[in-house]
Amino acid sequence: MKLTNLLESIPDHHLDGDGGVEIKGIAYDSREVREGYIFVAIRGHNQDGHAFLDEAAFRGAAALLGENFEGVSADIAKVRVRDSRDALSKISVRFYNEPCRDIELIGVTGTNGKTTTTYLIESILSVSGANPGVIGTINTRFRGDVRPSSVTTPESLDLMRVVREMADRGATHLVMEVSSHALDQGRAVDCPFSVGVFTNFTRDHLDYHHTMEEYFEAKSILFRGMIKDRHGRRGAAVINMDDPKGEVLRSISKNNVVTYGLGNECDVSAYDISADKTGLRATIRIPGGEIRAESSLLGLINLYNILAATAATIALDIDPVNIAEGIKALRSVPGRLELVGNKRGLTIVVDYSHTPDALIKAQNILKPLAKGRLITVFGCGGDRDRGKRPEMGIAAGEISDIAIITSDNPRTEEPGFIIGQIEEGIKKTASPRLEWGEVRGATGRGYLVEADRRRAIEKAVLMANEKDIILIAGKGHEDYQIVGRKKIHFDDRQEAELAAS
Repeated sequence: MKLTNLLESIPDHHLDGDGGVEIKGIAYDSREVREGYIFVAIRGHNQDGHAFLDEAAFRGAAALLGENFEGVSADIAKVRVRDSRDALSKISVRFYNEPCRDIELIGVTGTNGKTTTTYLIESILSVSGANPGVIGTINTRFRGDVRPSSVTTPESLDLMRVVREMADRGATHLVMEVSSHALDQGRAVDCPFSVGVFTNFTRDHLDYHHTMEEYFEAKSILFRGMIKDRHGRRGAAVINMDDPKGEVLRSISKNNVVTYGLGNECDVSAYDISADKTGLRATIRIPGGEIRAESSLLGLINLYNILAATAATIALDIDPVNIAEGIKALRSVPGRLELVGNKRGLTIVVDYSHTPDALIKAQNILKPLAKGRLITVFGCGGDRDRGKRPEMGIAAGEISDIAIITSDNPRTEEPGFIIGQIEEGIKKTASPRLEWGEVRGATGRGYLVEADRRRAIEKAVLMANEKDIILIAGKGHEDYQIVGRKKIHFDDRQEAELAAS
């Protein structure tokens, strides 16, 4: 594609140089530049792409795009724009021939529940005969092609490339987790969502957003703009009305709103609910009728995810019979209240709960199911929101019978420092600190500290019996631990199974 043709998607730009040059590809990382590419300089969280403009030219870029070119010596075509990120999205759409025209998009945002909701929507669509693809925290997948995800929502260039690949391979729908980072940075700004789903809003990512107000502003971007599908028709906003922010989003949304929750006034709600170690059962009210839902997923938190998926697929006009079948067909979600099989017959659950609210909900789901103790292993990530660390300590100390504070992904922070901040919270509860010799065989409550995550999981398994439930929280599906700047293989599920062998 010629540069001038590519730039037709950016109404406000200044071109200095040859607009007739052929553009063979796009890159926003100078290391990915190949001969004939256009390099787009974007300002990242840690680095500014404008510092790599000359490097991109040296690697063979045919053109450069950025917000300023001060100090750049490269003698190739330069495109100056007001907002490089927005421009990257626009030229990516153009380069990949408007891929979103050929596929139905469903976006899911919220602090917790995004991943499970996308799995449920995928299952329902599959049962109904559609060919859905998924982009999310765990992976990007379509028709057996599964690629691990490095971020929840890819940068706009990567996103448009994946949408084009899926559409060309016959995908009818794309279900996406849309993170607050992605919304704030405009990664999905040119995605015409037929349906936007809001799961809930609790504390997270304050290392990036700084305040809860900023965090909510980012989440609400999906609903403050008009959601329009690929045909330009008004889309549907699917909103959890049991969340305090639900009413706010409904009031600002310019879309067709479909509400869900446990209240009878919601468009999609539930009654006759039962839950145990085998899963959930409920009758779901939908406009014009009801369906009986059975699921092997655990707990009330998953009932909300089921309601969200039901409301989203109702908005897509999916047959209610297929909705019920799709809910039942999903057996589990990696790292989301996932049961770990083991030779000792212990009940071990691995969950991604890494926020105070998610940890509270996971414990509240599991504790009533335990005939003995609830033993929780958890930590907090390094180089992330420090304010939630004592809150996580409080959450574990108030609910679990035994809490084991350990290391999560410490990154560049000292694990002992992170643990100390968690401990500040747990000390505010009635849970006393114990030593390992006091815990084995004990029947009371308390917490202990074991910085080595492998050893912490081993201790949880050693102290447990068949009446107890072990919750290993924080990392879920992740098969690594980040120590310093290195990724080391570590999978909570494998470690738990090995410890209980």
